[in-house]
Amino acid sequence: MQTLDQLTKEAVALANPDNKHHIPIQDAPTSNSVLEVSRQMTICNGCRYCEGFCAVFPAMTRRLEFGASDVHYLANLCHNCGACLHACQYAPPHEFQINVPRAMAKVRLETYTAYAWPSSFGTLYKNNGLWIAITLAFGLTLFLQMTANFLSGANALTLDLSNFYSIYPHNTLVSLFLPIFGFVVFSLFMGVRHFLRDIKNATSKEAPNVPSLTEATSNALSLKYLDGGHGDGCNNEDDAFTKLRKYFHHLTFYGFMLCFSATSIATIYHYVFGWEAPYAWVSLPKILGVLGGLSLAVGCIGLFYLNLRRHPLHGDPEQKSMDIGFIFLLFMTSITGLLLALSHQSTSMPLLLSMHLGVVMALFLTLPYGKFAHGIFRLAALIRFQTERRLPSNIGLSGE
Repeated sequence: MQTLDQLTKEAVALANPDNKHHIPIQDAPTSNSVLEVSRQMTICNGCRYCEGFCAVFPAMTRRLEFGASDVHYLANLCHNCGACLHACQYAPPHEFQINVPRAMAKVRLETYTAYAWPSSFGTLYKNNGLWIAITLAFGLTLFLQMTANFLSGANALTLDLSNFYSIYPHNTLVSLFLPIFGFVVFSLFMGVRHFLRDIKNATSKEAPNVPSLTEATSNALSLKYLDGGHGDGCNNEDDAFTKLRKYFHHLTFYGFMLCFSATSIATIYHYVFGWEAPYAWVSLPKILGVLGGLSLAVGCIGLFYLNLRRHPLHGDPEQKSMDIGFIFLLFMTSITGLLLALSHQSTSMPLLLSMHLGVVMALFLTLPYGKFAHGIFRLAALIRFQTERRLPSNIGLSGE
């Protein structure tokens, strides 16, 4: 096994300030969070009581040492359900101080920053998540409302309060959102590309096959590892089991996807069939949008409630601002969208439209730097896990 001195020579991946080159995770400066996970995994590997809890522990048992690449890989397999903490005989106040969910959460925060593109944006959002979310949403709403006032004044004779395009011409909306969407896709691509390249050093060079991809995607979409390893869910504040965290995550994720699908279908209607908005209440974009907005709103309220009431030893308290900032933008996206749908022929429609568009733009601009990016990294880690576990292990049953 590595000594502490040897472990300090391992590194957490940190992109250099100019972002000209990606520093491989094992060659970057030392991270105390990585060293702490390595220490805890070394102890856990000798115990193995939690081996069947989630993907982290089967992946752990395939290793004798835990370098930076291994640690970032394992941290992004962790779903922070807390089951291992509540089952652990070495958890606080034991002198070993084993708290895997918190240690993994601290490393995931480094993952967001290390693989962010550009890296300076990741650092800024990490330290000021909630305020950036609020400031961006307010600033973009103000800008869009000023633009709407200018455009409405120029088109006062043709202003139609039932038609968004009478406020913002379609080409104007496309010119605003297309660069943002392209930036988000490219940023996420760059981040996950570097992440996969580095964790391959810790897993295998083997390319994923169809069964690996299928099972990993299924595990991600079903949130399999939020069941706590026993099917009863996460531990809540009073130590009892609950599946509420899993349910609210489902409502939030699938609500977001329904809203995204509604926008995508409306785009197809416009460009392929020439059907322009506004659409009827029984149309597919409207149905998916309303269902998605309701699901997203309920999910966000639930996650906010659980975030405030989580067990004090779960997760990383330093990330609360980032978490709440993300929930805030998702919630405001759903609420402003639902109010906008109800504002047909109302004088409040232009303001609600500016608010909705401003919040959506703020949400997308921050997607590559917070919990949404973690979802992408987690899927990548799950794919590597399913690929690795289908390969023979070099470690015998005795760990030698």
